[in-house]
Amino acid sequence: MIDERPIRTRYQAVRSSLNERGRRLHAAAEAVSAGHGGIAAASRATKVARSTISRGLKDLKEPGSLTGQVRRKGAGRPTVTAQDATLLGDLERLLEAATMGDPMRPLRWVSKSHEKLATALRGMGHKVSASTIPKLLERLDYRRHVNRKTKDGGQHPDRDAQFEPINAKARACQAAGQPVISVDTKKKELIGAFRNPGSDYGPKGKPVEVDVHDFEDKALGKVVPYGVYDVGANSGYVSLGIDHDTAQFAVNAMRLWLAKLGHERYPATPKVMVTADCGGSNGPRLRLWKVELQRLADETGLVFQVCHYPPGTSKWNKVEHRLFCHITQNWRATPLTSRLVVVDLIASTTTQTGLTVRCELDTNAYEKGIKVSDAELATLNLQRDAFHPDWNYTISPQNQEIER
Repeated sequence: MIDERPIRTRYQAVRSSLNERGRRLHAAAEAVSAGHGGIAAASRATKVARSTISRGLKDLKEPGSLTGQVRRKGAGRPTVTAQDATLLGDLERLLEAATMGDPMRPLRWVSKSHEKLATALRGMGHKVSASTIPKLLERLDYRRHVNRKTKDGGQHPDRDAQFEPINAKARACQAAGQPVISVDTKKKELIGAFRNPGSDYGPKGKPVEVDVHDFEDKALGKVVPYGVYDVGANSGYVSLGIDHDTAQFAVNAMRLWLAKLGHERYPATPKVMVTADCGGSNGPRLRLWKVELQRLADETGLVFQVCHYPPGTSKWNKVEHRLFCHITQNWRATPLTSRLVVVDLIASTTTQTGLTVRCELDTNAYEKGIKVSDAELATLNLQRDAFHPDWNYTISPQNQEIER
């Protein structure tokens, strides 16, 4: 008579750590070690069916038959697609882009959630649950996606070629000890107890409470951060405007940067290289931008060499990913309750690579819709480059001849 107690004890000790195949092999090994009558004894002790132990004995005799799979091919119940041949096709039609808004589709103007897809399929006569949808989507090679920011205006044929003169001129200026600055306007921000995206640590159960709706507070208004990033010095200057984002405001931010940082850092420089994108208050088609640069050149005696990034590449502008992104990260989940709070948060922005930022409030009012005539534009001391003169040009003081 075989003593089943040791078999039961050993099996219970390892059962929780074994998968289906492991339990089968363990019971088969116990049956072999028990000798005659071992299959029956192992079955009683482990509660594993005799037929399962017999399959385990075959696996032990043929080690080559063992693979990474727990079950042999074909084991288990048929898949839902094997039972319902039209299920995948109907699901794929539901997922087509035309679904959103097609009045003939059962799934209209809704997100493609598992439950909604399952409900739509059941409405078409299929027996399917929401938990099955992820497996079907994987078979169709569908994945969850977030929006990707890549489209930014038209795709100009010379888009890539414009980077070469920008890089060449920037290297030449830096080699000569001349500043290269990247300029742009950051997103306007509402002042008040409004939600600021992101999360930060705080006491459990005590989130920062903000207004439900993001309606502008007329008394507090909004602010317009305009950034000037010194590429060589890894230093930023932000002029925080409270009025309109115009070309006058943009150039005045550069004027303030020169007065506060630029002249001290580059006391003998004859030229400043400016890189900007193709839109907003510093766009190449904006006449007032060039007029204001001419005024700044006359005031300072500096030459301004301007290069614009082509459409579709505004995120390549250094001020975007070396200054603005760190400001956003620094004030995440912090309501911008006052202008002083915004100034302090921007000015306290630092990085491990040594970024420093200075921020000051610009309380000037800037008029919108100022027109520049052809005659006024013709008076500018402006020299356009041979390659894409709309993107690359130089503005010099009126009493100074431009170097050819």
